[in-house]
Amino acid sequence: MGVSLFDVTFPFTAARATLISDDTVRADAAEMAAGMGLPDTSAEGWRYSPVGDLDLDSLQPVTAPPTVSLPKISEYEDHLAALDVAASVTVINGFVTSVEVADGWAAKGLVVAEQPFTMPPLAEEPNFFDVLHTGFAPAGLVVSVPDGLVVDEPIVIRNHLTAQSAGFSSLTVDVANNAEVMVLEHFTSEAGCLGVPITNFVVGDRATLKHTSVQDLDPSSWQIGRILGSAGQFGVLSSGLVAFGGKYARVRTDIDLVGRGAKGELVGAYFCDGDQIIDYRTFQHHRAKDTISDLLFKGTVDDEAGSVYTGMIHIHPDGAGSNAFQTNRNIKLGEQAWAWSVPNLQIENNEVRCSHASTVSPVDPDQRFYLHSRGVPPTVADRLIVAGFFEEALKRVPIQPAAEMARALISAKLDQRLGIK
Repeated sequence: MGVSLFDVTFPFTAARATLISDDTVRADAAEMAAGMGLPDTSAEGWRYSPVGDLDLDSLQPVTAPPTVSLPKISEYEDHLAALDVAASVTVINGFVTSVEVADGWAAKGLVVAEQPFTMPPLAEEPNFFDVLHTGFAPAGLVVSVPDGLVVDEPIVIRNHLTAQSAGFSSLTVDVANNAEVMVLEHFTSEAGCLGVPITNFVVGDRATLKHTSVQDLDPSSWQIGRILGSAGQFGVLSSGLVAFGGKYARVRTDIDLVGRGAKGELVGAYFCDGDQIIDYRTFQHHRAKDTISDLLFKGTVDDEAGSVYTGMIHIHPDGAGSNAFQTNRNIKLGEQAWAWSVPNLQIENNEVRCSHASTVSPVDPDQRFYLHSRGVPPTVADRLIVAGFFEEALKRVPIQPAAEMARALISAKLDQRLGIK
């Protein structure tokens, strides 16, 4: 049975006066969310999720910017600390708490600032979390890159949730014609949180956006995220999603290739253990001629953990000459682990080239035998095979320092599995 905000006395209603004043749009959204309740797990889009287990009553909404500091950077985050950055942003519990833009980039017209967020148009009816975000998100972060500006240093955004909090962060990246930018997000949390981040990318004609998200939430926290993106004529939108944390972490990505020759590149790497579930939903929309999309997601599941991948390549009637590729590969380490992989095609034009593929399998016995025959112990062999399995995806991560972070996280997961401290 769906849980209503009013049924569980989730105190968003009391927070409304502080957070949203008399903004009727937000108030209406809050009321709508209360009436909707959590999604029905019998619906196809939520069929493999444990969303019915989400305990809203355990969460505390945040109605003002927190005064806490970010947790100490761990060793693998040194890859972030060593970067020369165009801008550095801190977001805590959905609130933008600090923005630092390098003077040289600010003088060239790069804008990184806090601004009100409006939900972009959705291809389907908003779900409970979309509506909740509209009702209770504070102002979002906007990155604006002017025409022709090439920003060759990354914008780094650290997004953190404090214990038992519900945070609703927003990011809009607007890349004007002929411009380029890199955006690296890092998501962390303390215990028992819910994060609902919504990201909107607008890539102009002949513009390029390289985006990478590294999610390393506490194993007891939840994330229900959404990425919406569009690319104009010969624009390139590259997004990498790296996920290792969370009890249930879900991201839906909708990429619209609206200009001729536009390109969308998606890469994912994830490692689930314990009772984690990582859930990806991807939609590649080819709305114009000669568009290209290329998706590769690779993941490992261990213990009783699970992963879900459902993807759709949609070639629209005006998408003649499009090329679209979609691949999901999974290694199952634990006997009780599971992976559900469903790639799909919807083609409305005959002059296209499309492919999709998925695999779920244990560690390759031939690779294991080859290593054993050369004296490599079984546990070391499995470690080498799993680490090597991820390399195809990690080499395609748009911002390589994030790939280094991912390698360190994979190593930590494997150390834990093998009992190495």
